[in-house]
Amino acid sequence: MKLSSFGKKFTSESGILSLMDDLGNALAGDQEMIMMGGGNPSHIPAVEEIFKERLQRVVDDPKSFRQLIGIYDPPQGQINFLDDLAKLLNKEFGWNITSRNIALSNGSQSGFFMLFNMFAGQFDDGSHRKIQLPIVPEYIGYADAGLSRDFFTAGHPQIELLGEHSFKYRVDFEDIQISEETGAICVSRPTNPTGNVITDNELLKLNDLAKQHDIPLMIDSAYGTPFPNLIFTEATPLWDENCIVSMSLSKLGLPAARTGIIIAREEIIQALSGINAIVNLSTGSFGAVLTQDLVRSGDIIKISRDIVQPYYRERAQLAADYCHQQLGDLPYYIHKPEGAMFLWLWFKDMPISSLELYQRLKERGVLVVSGHYFFPGIDSDWQHQRECIRMTYSQDEDLVKQGIEIIAEEVKRAHCCPIVWDK
Repeated sequence: MKLSSFGKKFTSESGILSLMDDLGNALAGDQEMIMMGGGNPSHIPAVEEIFKERLQRVVDDPKSFRQLIGIYDPPQGQINFLDDLAKLLNKEFGWNITSRNIALSNGSQSGFFMLFNMFAGQFDDGSHRKIQLPIVPEYIGYADAGLSRDFFTAGHPQIELLGEHSFKYRVDFEDIQISEETGAICVSRPTNPTGNVITDNELLKLNDLAKQHDIPLMIDSAYGTPFPNLIFTEATPLWDENCIVSMSLSKLGLPAARTGIIIAREEIIQALSGINAIVNLSTGSFGAVLTQDLVRSGDIIKISRDIVQPYYRERAQLAADYCHQQLGDLPYYIHKPEGAMFLWLWFKDMPISSLELYQRLKERGVLVVSGHYFFPGIDSDWQHQRECIRMTYSQDEDLVKQGIEIIAEEVKRAHCCPIVWDK
């Protein structure tokens, strides 16, 4: 049996495939694993109770229950939900959008697969365009989303040391090369994997740059405002007709609902709806039906602001403090945790690669993610990308502490017992 190039692409080893396989195998295996590699949100009892009560109300109402399980929504998504969300965003941010500016996708991963291949890849005139990532590290799920090779270009970040063991990435506008081959600019805010939040000034400059070249600026706000609002610093939301903003219900506590939200010009929404119709026939109803009342009332913002965000802010600080305690005088830096649910650890001049460290930790029962997966569009000879790991602090606090202790032990051992860099 022969596979097309498209089919072969998804049978090869990739970052997101490797990560999801490891997570799945760990959950199914006999060895107890400390899961610090995935992006599963915390199980916050107060939030889960809200969803449980809301789900019970849906089940008890025949019309809502039928909408949940027995009716195809339009390819654009559940219309009443779209209307209520547009009103909420206009009220909160002063945007001027309608339901015609919003489409749902079966998860934001699916949404970016559609968007990336709308604006990059092979065009009818024979040209080939790419997605420009203004700063890496960036989300692991982007790397394999293109249907053609050589799909991304990326800018190296400026690394600003903030203290003895802290740093922050900033956009280096001198390292961004926009050309006729650039189809769009894409940035996540806050960023998975680092927790970095690009500043308002950086975001506005990126939008101006995109406008100058008549290309869209895609802003991935899966962890951002208004929900789940996992941002611990100042960050003003941005949308205009040149922007494409993506949101999600996953990190609010509904990853299984697979509900992505895309806000864009009407013609882009129409195209996305057409792709949805072909690929999915319809988007899933669960997330929209379950949260519609929360969106209509604005309670989704209160939940994010008063419960979800404070929870993750505290967990981030606890995890960072414990890393400092355990890593001591080792040559390490932690990216300033400004959002999301991860710590990004940089082990400067570590004698082994982050992939080797990952493998050693896996043998000890701790799953993290090697940092080298998060640099699409960057030449692989940059050593920095082999010195970093991503760890999540969203799981049980005691398990996170155990995992950090083991990470520290293995980094210390790496300095005592190094091996040759893997290729």
